[in-house]
Amino acid sequence: MKKINSICIIDDDPITVFGIQKMLGLVTEFKQLFKFENGKVAIESISEMLKSNTPLPQVIFLDINMPIMDGWQFLEEFIKLPIKKVVRINIITSSIDELDRNNWNYYKKQTHHLITFNNKPIKKEEMEKITKVA
Repeated sequence: MKKINSICIIDDDPITVFGIQKMLGLVTEFKQLFKFENGKVAIESISEMLKSNTPLPQVIFLDINMPIMDGWQFLEEFIKLPIKKVVRINIITSSIDELDRNNWNYYKKQTHHLITFNNKPIKKEEMEKITKVA
């Protein structure tokens, strides 16, 4: 089983967060799990980690439809941060809107981070593939 130091889930739906957490327990071992209900709280926390030299999450699971700051707004701020290591960002969504796929393609080209687009529900085999350090 793979080992990851730190994983982050950014999603406002507690059922989805619970499901992702359960699936993670089946496919990997991790030391730390951060959970945030919106992108604003997540970006503030990650910025603080960066300032204090705290290790950043290696894998992020990101919902795109959230209140306060959605996933696209989070990505806009995240890619501005001076993070040298590559972070895997797994977008997890139930959206079938072509605009969301276009946004994904746009952000992939704007950063050195690895960004994947995944539709809910995520099966165990898919979770194994996307729960890797970039």
